[in-house]
Amino acid sequence: MTPAELEPELDEGRRRGRFPGQLSAIVSAANQRGDLIGAIRKARENLPGDPAFGDPLSVSGPGGVRAVARAADKLVGDSPSAARELGLGALQVWQAMLERVGKGRGTQEITIMFTDLVAFSSWSLAAGDEATLELLRRVAKAIEPPIVDRGGQVVKRMGDGVMAVFPSADRAVRAAVAAKENLTGVSLDGYRPQMRMGLHTGSPREIGGDWLGVDVTIAARMMEAGGNGNTMLSGATLDSLKPDTLDELGFGVRPYRRSFFASPLSGVPEDLRIFRLEAE
Repeated sequence: MTPAELEPELDEGRRRGRFPGQLSAIVSAANQRGDLIGAIRKARENLPGDPAFGDPLSVSGPGGVRAVARAADKLVGDSPSAARELGLGALQVWQAMLERVGKGRGTQEITIMFTDLVAFSSWSLAAGDEATLELLRRVAKAIEPPIVDRGGQVVKRMGDGVMAVFPSADRAVRAAVAAKENLTGVSLDGYRPQMRMGLHTGSPREIGGDWLGVDVTIAARMMEAGGNGNTMLSGATLDSLKPDTLDELGFGVRPYRRSFFASPLSGVPEDLRIFRLEAE
């Protein structure tokens, strides 16, 4: 069968979430075995790139990795299946190869910010929908104007957090400080939200308004390291700051030390330097 003759069958397979010929039979059989799907997923841990490719952060969370994963999901769907795991594994290798040869990066250095409200889900369950929406509006009014006023762009809102990009590390840090100051004035029925932030400077690749690259993942992991409301900077962001920026703001930094019981950050370089921003 020639490629031209095979193409209609491939299209039909994509539409129905299956593949033609022997591969279709193999994948269909594997889909009936949850243990095999798990084995394929586990095998991805040994592939190049982020072994967590396909988790909520890398698929429905930050950056262009999400855009790529959405394209895969159009072919194989988002339910657990052998086809989906195989597809994500291929994309994982593809992304790692792009990074290795420099094609996964953009041409312009930017600073990426992620924010997240601490323990927000627990509070919102008890507070109800109306109170939750009202609080989110107040939080947005507090933190988004400082981002925009300092040249940042809100790329997307993710429930109780945002992703934003800035043309420089200085603008991003100044926006983070101002946003956290504004947030201290936000309360609802006695509840005062706490926000953690993560900043990382690099050269991710913009694709259709979304972002692709390990730098996006690192920024998200910086936020994760923020614990109960800290602002975290990567070593790249700290190195990109002007010498007097932190002094002007009245802030300093301290090296981040992961606690003994904390899980290691996944998908980031082992030698990544992390710092906590602190008022002096």
